[in-house]
Amino acid sequence: MSDLRLRTLRAFGRTPSLRAAARRYAIGGSAPVQPEPVAEPVKPPKPKGHSVVDSAIYSGGCRVASPDTLADTYQGLHETPGSLAWIGLYRPDRRELASLAQEFDLHELAIEDAIQAHQRPKLERYGDTLFVVLKAARYRDETEEVEFGEVHLFVGPDFVVTVRHAEAPNLAAVRRRVERDPELLLRGTEAVLYAIMDKVVDGYAPVVAGLENDIDEIETEVFRGDPKVSRRIYELSREVIEFQRATRPLIGILEQLRKGFDKYKVDEELQRSLRDVADHVTQVVEKVDAFRELLRDILTVNATLVAQKQNEEMKSLTVASNSQNEEVKKISAWAAILFAPTLIGTVYGMNFDVMPERDWTYGYPFAVALMGLVCVTLHQVFKRRGWL
Repeated sequence: MSDLRLRTLRAFGRTPSLRAAARRYAIGGSAPVQPEPVAEPVKPPKPKGHSVVDSAIYSGGCRVASPDTLADTYQGLHETPGSLAWIGLYRPDRRELASLAQEFDLHELAIEDAIQAHQRPKLERYGDTLFVVLKAARYRDETEEVEFGEVHLFVGPDFVVTVRHAEAPNLAAVRRRVERDPELLLRGTEAVLYAIMDKVVDGYAPVVAGLENDIDEIETEVFRGDPKVSRRIYELSREVIEFQRATRPLIGILEQLRKGFDKYKVDEELQRSLRDVADHVTQVVEKVDAFRELLRDILTVNATLVAQKQNEEMKSLTVASNSQNEEVKKISAWAAILFAPTLIGTVYGMNFDVMPERDWTYGYPFAVALMGLVCVTLHQVFKRRGWL
């Protein structure tokens, strides 16, 4: 067997056993030549930090090779006309992205975005290559929170490179789906882009359901008077805003793809599939917009209820304060009334030697009458002012 044929077969995982090759190509002798058995080479483990999650070459709608390294992928792609490569990366380093940029002529600005991550969803075209950023989302029931992921896609005529910076989305499921449908793969790299976008958009449905359930719970808590509901409304509003930022740009992305259908001769069936994805995105965006408005209304209602409760508390405090003031007035009035005879009695109880009134026949009746007159006068004054 020629070296070229052996290399080609090895690249696609179809290398025949050396023993069978020796039998087939042996020369002379009635019995086939059987060389010494040779052990199958053991694939070396992936080096630490290796970011290639899965790499495959497809031809005729089927996977024909699963290279372990980027170099093997490049070689297999070059040696198989009409094939396409799908390289899946998870948090790659700058060196690996530089290798991809050199092989597939990727723009340096797109590479910088893929390295830095934390990009908003967008679609940019660099020549024949599309650079797409998608935001995946999933709802975590145990914490009642929305977790966001990010995936970057480089889509060329014969290659797709996916760069993930989070666990979501699970592109392994997407790869299994397209591999089960050879007709979909035959439509080219746009089909892989459609499958990934469809997976991301389908992942929004559980998030919408989870947020809707959270909003229902918040409405119950608001009218139940839960004091912690304001914080939960704020946190949920932040999640809805982040979800809105992940979904709304997809409308523009799909519109850009739609405008390029005729120019780039996109398959008719694929066009219908992308329009279906666009319809789902529109539904999600409308629901998210409704969620944001509903949360704004709930926050307003909660603020109104809190204000009413505070007003009722202030009213109760005012009533209690007024009641206390009335009691204080009564106590003060009686204290003043009782103070007058006490003062007069105290003056006459000082036992001075020179007090003319002591020797006066009517001194005692006069003092008692004076105390009574002062008490009656003060009582009438306080009563007229409402203190008694």
